[in-house]
Amino acid sequence: MLMRGAGCKASVIKHCVAVAELALELAVNRNRIEDSDKVDEQLVYTGALLHDLGRARTHGVDHGVVGGEMAKELGLPENVVRILERHVGAGITADEAKTLGLPAKDFMPETMEEKIVADADNLISRARRTSIEEAIADLKRKLGTTHPTITRAMALHEEVMGNE
Repeated sequence: MLMRGAGCKASVIKHCVAVAELALELAVNRNRIEDSDKVDEQLVYTGALLHDLGRARTHGVDHGVVGGEMAKELGLPENVVRILERHVGAGITADEAKTLGLPAKDFMPETMEEKIVADADNLISRARRTSIEEAIADLKRKLGTTHPTITRAMALHEEVMGNE
């Protein structure tokens, strides 16, 4: 498996598999909504399975950027690279990226496939599914109650669930 070959620990791989399973469910459910654009279920599954590739080299907030770089080196498609880069939290704005020492570019999920993977990642704690309420409470503990990621994560979840 690509993740193991890159040096990801078993716990990271287990997390990625759990995220991929949930993300695929979300994509399938999203595709059942009549008025929504069809989501590429294979892209969602692949992107979710590889979303933490960068954790082979770092466990910091930069793991999305590092994973994107690794994916490019491996010749993976650009749409997969973007999922890896944009899955962290509910996205990272260019200003936030600059503050965090990341490249000063926008890492906000744009496509529904990117949004589904980011949302599914927020809903998996290690390899266990959580509720959005539990995920938000965890984000508040990690980032503080007023961090912009909190509001973005809620809005992202509502959009993915079709409650825009």
